[in-house]
Amino acid sequence: MAAWRRAGDTIGLVPTMGALHEGHLTLARRSRGECLRTVATLFVNPTQFGPAEDLAAYPRDEAGDRALLETVGVDLLFAPEPAEMYPPGFATRVAVAGLTDHLCGPF
Repeated sequence: MAAWRRAGDTIGLVPTMGALHEGHLTLARRSRGECLRTVATLFVNPTQFGPAEDLAAYPRDEAGDRALLETVGVDLLFAPEPAEMYPPGFATRVAVAGLTDHLCGPF
């Protein structure tokens, strides 16, 4: 990707959690039409699942998803393991002053 950026290539991103369907492929095709390069991601983010939700049951077919993305011309697939995104000791906190005063914050 660094070479693409140095060359001034436009790069489109199609982030997904896998279990691809025609909607995902349409986004990838559109990216290919509007950008010189297209990157797709496959990442089932464990932080998006609550304690009572079944992360283990979320459908995964990386080989099938990869094959579908190849058919629409995606240039690069980023499919990290959770440990790559959330290494031991990972912690983050974002505080935006005033944002939660009127939304969910008071509750």
